[in-house]
Amino acid sequence: MTNATFIAKQLNLDAKAVEHTLSLLRQGCTIPFISRYRKEMTGSLDEVQIAAIEDWSQKLAELEKRKETIVKTLKEQDQLTGELSERIANCWQSAELEDIYLPYKPKHRTKAQIAREQGLQPLANLLLKQQASDPLQAAEHYARNGIATAEDALSGALNIIAEQVSEDERSRLAVRKVFRREAILVSKVVKAKAGTPEAAKYADYFDWSEPLRRCPSHRMLAMRRGEADGILRLSLSADDENCICQVTRLFVRHPANACGQLVSKAVADGYKRLLRPAIENACFTDGKVKADEEAIDIFKENLRQLLLSAPLGAKRVMGIDPGFRTGCKVVCLNEQGDLLYHDVIYPHPPVPKREQAIAKLQSLARQFGTEAIAIGNGTASRETESFIHKVDFGQPVPVFVVSEDGASIYSASKIAREEFPDQDVTVRGAVSIARRLMDPLAELVKIDPKSIGIGQYQHDVDQGKLKKGLDQTVTSCVSTVGANLNTASRHLLTYVSGLGPTLAQNIVDYRHEHGAFKSRSQLKKVPRLGPVAYQQCAGFLRIPHGDNPLDNSGVHPESYSIVEAMASDLGCTVGELMSDRSLRQQIDISRYVTQTVGMPTLKDIMKELEKPGLDPRSQIERIEFSPSVHTIDQLEEGMELNGIVTNITNFGAFVDIGVHQDGLVHISQMSDRFITSPTQAVKLHQHLRVKVIGVDLQRKRISLSMKGLN
Repeated sequence: MTNATFIAKQLNLDAKAVEHTLSLLRQGCTIPFISRYRKEMTGSLDEVQIAAIEDWSQKLAELEKRKETIVKTLKEQDQLTGELSERIANCWQSAELEDIYLPYKPKHRTKAQIAREQGLQPLANLLLKQQASDPLQAAEHYARNGIATAEDALSGALNIIAEQVSEDERSRLAVRKVFRREAILVSKVVKAKAGTPEAAKYADYFDWSEPLRRCPSHRMLAMRRGEADGILRLSLSADDENCICQVTRLFVRHPANACGQLVSKAVADGYKRLLRPAIENACFTDGKVKADEEAIDIFKENLRQLLLSAPLGAKRVMGIDPGFRTGCKVVCLNEQGDLLYHDVIYPHPPVPKREQAIAKLQSLARQFGTEAIAIGNGTASRETESFIHKVDFGQPVPVFVVSEDGASIYSASKIAREEFPDQDVTVRGAVSIARRLMDPLAELVKIDPKSIGIGQYQHDVDQGKLKKGLDQTVTSCVSTVGANLNTASRHLLTYVSGLGPTLAQNIVDYRHEHGAFKSRSQLKKVPRLGPVAYQQCAGFLRIPHGDNPLDNSGVHPESYSIVEAMASDLGCTVGELMSDRSLRQQIDISRYVTQTVGMPTLKDIMKELEKPGLDPRSQIERIEFSPSVHTIDQLEEGMELNGIVTNITNFGAFVDIGVHQDGLVHISQMSDRFITSPTQAVKLHQHLRVKVIGVDLQRKRISLSMKGLN
């Protein structure tokens, strides 16, 4: 079986499509490029499927390296047989491979190893055959070499059997199946920590149990964190008698036989002392891996929705980072997001200069032609929003409340210092808030995704896998939207398919030196941007008003000749073809099918000709919170309020209702019909109508319901 065949079977995909995808990945093609521009080769696999193929390919590569190490060790031990070599070569699962290797794996000096050194392996083999009528008499022959009695010899032989039982593939498989099917995860509080303030957040798990296979990722990660903090003690409860019985059947053919009884004793000892702890640890590891994968998937989807949030677009924006004592930081930006002016106003106590603040805002709006206002959603947000709504700007100026999660991280970062070396962190933070309104994607790529208030237990999962998943998501989002080659920042260009930090900086440097790009082909003049990088990135970069109208579309340069042939056949220019729908309707795309270009690519080309340069993101909407509710202590059960989804987990969604504390809509309160995931009912930044069903002022917890309201 080839790697492609195995992966296809695991993912239920066509083997040829998987084989071609693996070939493209080996050539250095990126996932977005393969998904968008190589549909004929992959059978139109999407990015998720291609990423899964890449993950499996890497797992198999790691498995192959492990096989090489094991084979090398077995050769050095002179233990490698033809049969063993074949079994290793045909092994496709890591756990199975380790089970094969376990009996030969170098170990510390165990009881069994000491017994073998004393020459007791033959006695152990004799007992396992269960043919000796008097095992004690047989053991007398081994009462030598430091072994005082026949009983001691039997004890050593049973230690050998116990270890063999614990390392036997059949034993491990049988017990693993029982644990995976029936094990109960048990969480208990460490008594010495029960009354401490740190333990309070784990109170739900002080005496908790549930089937391991049903434990959702958020509970597994919460309990694991509690265990790491020394608050909880976790264990697995299983039917030990059933496990021992299943393993005993593998080794004891004659239960009534004296040798059979001794072997049964060794099996029970091997299970309790060696096999059970090993399988329990493996199950905990598997559970953690599964929980990590679920949590990372949730984080990736939240990040995707956040990055693809609706942008306001190129408008002149006033950004306000609200505050009480320190005042509200105000910045004015132009359509490109450049900082034009900054100041501080004091519309709130304890320094109430309300009239001066109104006059200042009115003056700034006139001077800089403000078209929209972005207010951060932190401290004093609601009060500032109410104040702004009472300011007469002479014309309607829409006001938006913007999440400021991560703005403080950005404002103190190296990126912010490079962008605004002469400004302090408060000004940088206000600029970030304003830019998030204009283009969330372009601004949020500058911030570590773990700092922008989404996901669950992101600091507890495998950080390598998390980073890889989030980087892939950012690249996918940038590829979906496309990047303006003449205005995109270095940070945004970094995530364009095929580029990276060095080439992104080279593009920016080239732009500064030579001016705006007139065509995609100019990219070939950028230092170190070779043919492969050009092929991967060109289709995702846009040049509005360039020399070639196709440069502002998702049509790849390698397909320009197809569009030019279509235009030539119709007796028109490419620009006329793109702007005139009646011309496009005359095209029979089947005429342009070749050996390398099929209907999937041609259909994509026609879609791009319909909407060149069109941003695929939705239109921005404003949220209006209740004017009579500003704090959590003003909430009452039964209240119906407007809210916006700020985070989605696998147990529910957190919703901002304008009281500086997000409420939770549990999955059970999302719909009148049964749903298995909150993503079936809500999306990030979705505007909702919710009902308050519970308020815990002490723990600052708000319970909400969507039932019957949306």
